[in-house]
Amino acid sequence: MDKLLIEGGKVLSGEVAMSGAKNAALPILCASLLTAEPVHFTNVPHLNDISTMLRLLGDMGVGVTMDGVDGLVLNGGGLNNPVASYEMVKTMRASILVLGPLVARGGEARVSLPGGCAIGARPVDQHIKGLQAMGAEVKVEQGYVHAKATRLKGARICTDMVTVTGTENLMMAACLAEGETIIENAAREPEVVDLANCLISMGARISGAGTDVIRIQGVDKLHGATHAIMPDRIETGTYLCAAAVTGGDIRLLKTSAAYLDTVVDKLMDAGCDITVERDAIHLVAPKRLKAVSLRTAPYPAFPTDMQAQFMAINCVADGVATIRETIFENRFMHVNELMRLGANIQIEGNNAIVRGVERLEGATVMATDLRASASLVIAALVADGETLIDRIYHLDRGYERIEEKLAKLGASVKRVH
Repeated sequence: MDKLLIEGGKVLSGEVAMSGAKNAALPILCASLLTAEPVHFTNVPHLNDISTMLRLLGDMGVGVTMDGVDGLVLNGGGLNNPVASYEMVKTMRASILVLGPLVARGGEARVSLPGGCAIGARPVDQHIKGLQAMGAEVKVEQGYVHAKATRLKGARICTDMVTVTGTENLMMAACLAEGETIIENAAREPEVVDLANCLISMGARISGAGTDVIRIQGVDKLHGATHAIMPDRIETGTYLCAAAVTGGDIRLLKTSAAYLDTVVDKLMDAGCDITVERDAIHLVAPKRLKAVSLRTAPYPAFPTDMQAQFMAINCVADGVATIRETIFENRFMHVNELMRLGANIQIEGNNAIVRGVERLEGATVMATDLRASASLVIAALVADGETLIDRIYHLDRGYERIEEKLAKLGASVKRVH
């Protein structure tokens, strides 16, 4: 099993390009199930989750062709097996995103209940409730969601909670439904907007993406298209934090601050100087950051996927910060590992009180989920001595060539087998 060995104390500087967004790419790849024509995607990140999704789509009969460094052509003309098995789904919760497209286009789907990071309950009941409102017959049996419908019918759907994958699944299903579907309490994340833009380029009729009410006028069929995946805002935020904690000066390319307002604001509150360009971000950090408190909430508020990274920078910041997690109940599992490096953190319910210390010390730590892994990398970059991070398969699910990109910025990091 691979591990990362990081020698702390190096100041990050220079330029590096960001990758396409994993959380946009996964649902967009599933959109290929909605048409029998080829769909061409660019800026697709090379990640384990993407590879898993491509294997899953391939098992269903979708043709997968690589096109250049970051391009893919998916052809759903041969779709013949609307089943997502437990073996394929257990490592990645996003596999549930095949459910809506399969039912919409083929009239049936059998999808295993998902796995993925152990950061808390992420129920699929909102997906099921929405499909039932659109006329699907849905049963959960032997660990599988089995859905059938001759043709879905447009419906008004109000989800009980804001759910990103639920919004994406139902939006895709509604594209081929008969009549109008209205999704209320919809997720507003940029990745939802990117999916909507892809679907529109395929012939879907969607309005309101990016707001809490999305309207979809169903069409009889969708066609092929070309779509570029948006930049990864969480990868971008992670590298900004890595530079900030080391007192660095970096410029991130092929990215945008348009979806990172809360993250940029917090980094500026911490003392960083940030210049936003059209497709790049330049950060210059102070010698020591100031502690910043935050509260996670659905977009456009502070993202839960950046909580662990900010906890890491608060570990060595000047002052005391309170971090309140409102999205996932188990998302403080990185705390014990950060404390192994010398962090001073106290947990009170869904609050973490972080008291900045002068220095962290390298140790052997274990990654528990994707973003927790990133927090350990950030802490290791500023810790004295060497830190060995175990179970980095979590990192490989969401960060493309992280050791190469960090090394390009001057970090001392290598992958060990």
